[in-house]
Amino acid sequence: MSTTTLLVRKNDLASTRLKTTEDAPLANGQVRVRIESFALTSNNITYAAFGDAMNYWQFFPTGEEGWGTIPVWGFGSVVQSLHPGVAAGERLYGYYPMASATVLTPARLNTAGFHDGAPHRRELHAVYNQYLRCSADPFYTPDTEDIQALLRPLFITSFLIDDFLADNDFFGARTMLLSSASSKTAYGTAFQMAQRPGIEVIGLTSPANVAFCESLGCYSRVLTYDQLDQISVDAACIYVDFAGNAGLRLAIHTRFANLKYSCSIGGTHVAELGGARDLPGPRATLFFAPAQIKKRSADWGAEGLGQRLVQAWQAFSRRATQADAPWLLVQQHQGSEAVAVAYQQVLAGKGDPRIGHILKL
Repeated sequence: MSTTTLLVRKNDLASTRLKTTEDAPLANGQVRVRIESFALTSNNITYAAFGDAMNYWQFFPTGEEGWGTIPVWGFGSVVQSLHPGVAAGERLYGYYPMASATVLTPARLNTAGFHDGAPHRRELHAVYNQYLRCSADPFYTPDTEDIQALLRPLFITSFLIDDFLADNDFFGARTMLLSSASSKTAYGTAFQMAQRPGIEVIGLTSPANVAFCESLGCYSRVLTYDQLDQISVDAACIYVDFAGNAGLRLAIHTRFANLKYSCSIGGTHVAELGGARDLPGPRATLFFAPAQIKKRSADWGAEGLGQRLVQAWQAFSRRATQADAPWLLVQQHQGSEAVAVAYQQVLAGKGDPRIGHILKL
């Protein structure tokens, strides 16, 4: 059998090619997973944009100088196992390459799942190395795999952003400014914040996405990027940057003298990353979700954190898939050429924000 992988040039994310290789025999202790579906969102573009700085390229090395494989979240089934603790046929949720298959080295096994113990992943963050057995996963239902792949990793980040800010009493602010408000991570964050009394959540977006953001019902107000003057210059506020737009970040830091905190979550505007130095006001800080997971695991225990996440996820996913007015419509892309086209579409930031892309090579 063979494996097909979508390779991306690290210094030119629009440059891609497909590579097909014959599968090598497994070593003892390894399993081969056929990747059956994965989500592609702006979050994955962020992984590529921060590939070197945050070690995202290191999860699935290509062996080719200058070329990488973007990590994605999805589902796969074990098709071959030389590990006594993992059976062929097991279905797994986790972090995969944009490929038709991958080889894992299960370690730290328990009833819930395992971690990939491959040598090149041992120093990488454990959150991304974990594979969950669907048969024991409290998040899992067979009929919601697509929604899980699309929203679950993003919503966990949303939950942690809201939790981090609340844990710090929103740094004394009560007005939250969220850029790229139509993005899934942004509106997941807004969904959480909207449940907190006294917090105003302002979504910032492009003119084309105003109506969509307003339809979500979780923003107190929705403004376009050139309408910052409609917010009081003296507002005690926090900027949560989901776009990575340097010009917008500068405008917000310059206008709001009472900006209490500024954090960057992603980089959907790939060409405009950076620009965080020498800004007025607080230093723009990159939010790293695993750090808040570590803190809350210590505060609440792993089980307590898991229970809170599952409860929040169930409420959010019910609303996002509500039959009469869903926030998300799934679009399937199958085959190497279809996957390559979908990647270019997501990279360019084009398309209906209500569409979620599920891919299979």
